[in-house]
Amino acid sequence: MGVFTFICRSSGGEWTAKQLKGDLGASADSTYELQRKLVQTALAEDGSGGVQSSFSYVCPSSAVFQVIVGGASVAACVGGGAAAAPAGGAAAAEAAPAEEKKEVIEDSEEEYGLGLFD
Repeated sequence: MGVFTFICRSSGGEWTAKQLKGDLGASADSTYELQRKLVQTALAEDGSGGVQSSFSYVCPSSAVFQVIVGGASVAACVGGGAAAAPAGGAAAAEAAPAEEKKEVIEDSEEEYGLGLFD
């Protein structure tokens, strides 16, 4: 499992990122593109499983971006059925049981002879 933390800054309309403890980095015109590049950079370093990422602004011109690569941490955050589901989307949809809708019946206070202001 690899954890990659990046400090991101905006200057002159361009976002740049530098790894907190390491030499990795990237730059892009938008935070979206920067995040994509950083995930690809982290996967090139440690491509050993699923990817989880988090982007948090510190102020309008700086942010922290964290990429976690590894199956164990991602599977723990996803529901049990989704973590064990096959890779194919159609197979996962077939494996999930249909949810039953339960009808909620509300009882009124007057049926029981109780009132809020009695």
